[in-house]
Amino acid sequence: MTTIRKLLVANRGEIASRVFRTAREMDVATVAVFSDPDADAPFVAEADEAVRLPGATPAETYLRADLVLAAAQRTGADAVHPGYGFLSENAAFARACSQAGVIFVGPPAEAVEAMGSKATAKKIMAAAGVPVLPGLLVDAELRADEARLRAATADLAYPLLVKAVYGGGGRGMRIVTGPEELAGAVTSAYREAESAFGDGTVFLERYVERPRHIEVQVFADAHGEVVHLFERECSVQRRYQKILEEAPSVAVDDALRARLGDAAVTAARAVGYVGAGTVEFVLDRSGQFFFLEMNTRLQVEHPVTEMITGLDLVRAQIQVAEGAPLPDELRRARIDGHAVEARLYAEDPAAGFLPSAGTLLQFEVPDLPGVRVDSGVGAGSTVEVYYDPMLAKVIAHGPTREIATRRLAGALARSRIDGLATNRDLLVAILREGQFQAGDIDTGYLDRHDPAKLAAPVPDENRLVAHLAAAVLAEAEARRSQRMLLPTLPTGWRNVGNSPQVVRTEVDGSTIEVGYRRIHHRAPKPGSPDNADSPAGPESPESFDVWIDGRRAQVALHRVEARPDGSAAVSITVAGVRSLLQVGWHGPVAYVHGRGGTTVVRILPRFSEPGAVVAPGSLVAPMPGTVVRVAVDVGDNVSAGDVVLVLEAMKMEHTVTTPHQGVVREMTAAVGAVVEGGRLLAVIEPAPAPAQG
Repeated sequence: MTTIRKLLVANRGEIASRVFRTAREMDVATVAVFSDPDADAPFVAEADEAVRLPGATPAETYLRADLVLAAAQRTGADAVHPGYGFLSENAAFARACSQAGVIFVGPPAEAVEAMGSKATAKKIMAAAGVPVLPGLLVDAELRADEARLRAATADLAYPLLVKAVYGGGGRGMRIVTGPEELAGAVTSAYREAESAFGDGTVFLERYVERPRHIEVQVFADAHGEVVHLFERECSVQRRYQKILEEAPSVAVDDALRARLGDAAVTAARAVGYVGAGTVEFVLDRSGQFFFLEMNTRLQVEHPVTEMITGLDLVRAQIQVAEGAPLPDELRRARIDGHAVEARLYAEDPAAGFLPSAGTLLQFEVPDLPGVRVDSGVGAGSTVEVYYDPMLAKVIAHGPTREIATRRLAGALARSRIDGLATNRDLLVAILREGQFQAGDIDTGYLDRHDPAKLAAPVPDENRLVAHLAAAVLAEAEARRSQRMLLPTLPTGWRNVGNSPQVVRTEVDGSTIEVGYRRIHHRAPKPGSPDNADSPAGPESPESFDVWIDGRRAQVALHRVEARPDGSAAVSITVAGVRSLLQVGWHGPVAYVHGRGGTTVVRILPRFSEPGAVVAPGSLVAPMPGTVVRVAVDVGDNVSAGDVVLVLEAMKMEHTVTTPHQGVVREMTAAVGAVVEGGRLLAVIEPAPAPAQG
């Protein structure tokens, strides 16, 4: 048996931080590797040593096995933990580690290789007696010949699922409802998979209607012992990527759990597995399950298994990699309560889950009982376009599913996340939605529940008034307190008494004028030199008339408590309801948290900058990315919804379409071009309105 003394984590973000945490507890020295954009990331500072991988993209850095092994040799690391993604399921890397005398904290290269191809994996599973779905491998020749492709799929019933042979995470996956969609879906999935995994080979299989996605955690040692650690439900997904996971599944009873566990153990034995792995199944409405794939690594959602069993799976990985037999606690594992995990992403659900890149100005999840946060970011972290936009995993545990989901919803709802669009409000809405609470979920849950509607705030006619008034009055109070000249003038004071102060704001893309006028100033605090005899307390309100786009409301501002980080706690009453709102100021933008969610309020300048207005029909890049396809030429006639070009960013493809019928008058981007967010891509001249009469 070998003792690991120094562990290099060949990954980044929250999983690197997660592995470091256990390594420190085991007295194992740690090494990070980092790309240039990640130089100041939290995980780098958490490691004992760190080695730069020059470059920015995954292909230049975290996918460079030679650079990772060179870093291990330079630092004297005797083991490498791959995390998930990147090199974690790369058989050549696992083999190279072994050849270099470095322990790979994962399964043997042969097991990774066998399960790395989903097509090969299905053959092995079928031979071992594990249920599988019928399918077809699409090679380069078949992909290039649409007629042959259609003929080859004649015996497969639609709908079909196109899946990347290598990789995972939903990339390179498409649902095809009919033959006319097949060639386009295969080509698109191939291109996306090639970019994400270096191999674009795809295969087809029957798509199960309204399936549940159930996976089983397995663990094996080098001495032939294999156990399962129960199932996880991963059915709530967007773009075939999981966003909510839980354990155990409400759809699995003891008998089904035993059958799933036996199938997963059989799958692991069939490939001589060692270490932590996950066998994924699709469960249909009748209770039949079929093998999907085996992930030969630690899963993103492993914390829910840890929470219901009390295990540390990373610790067990390291112990097994050292040659130890399975720890006794794995053999004796039992289910205790329920756990739910939410993946917090920098993305905008209302905009088709468009990833959001930039600086995270504030990141704070409250420390609550039964809640765990696995995060790779903090205030000031930059979310780059090169990597997956996951910010953190927030996990809650409780004696029942209801308690766990309530704890998770409460922790997310009370989080402060400023600077980037996130899926936080969507996650909270799902956790509070009736069908989810009843356990009536499947992989089509978000197809039936519009994410934009789910994430929208609960109707409250006074919510916007409270949020806008808090932002505007807090900003005015800050300016008043910072004034060098006449600092004693009250907030909202005007020398033209019948004319309100007017501020132009922007909320959700709409311009809203906010006018406010002080009715009376709060009484001085007791003991102040202005009025030593005043009975008023420190929270005697300052009253205002506030107009929101001409609609008048009376507002009482009780207090504005400024904090060193630029945020403020604002106590305000609107329509007889007093609220405590948290306002985070970042330049001209305020993030107002509380009373039904978060409102982003931008204070607009009084006068627009010259050249700030773009030409009608201009299409701009919704985010930084690389142009991978241009579908139109200058002079083409287009209809509303036609594809103009396709951008690749954060390992996903994003389609830019024309909003109206017209003619392409200008194209400024070519295939291969790297564009910044907001850059002009094309100009679509609107078609003239039809003549009347």
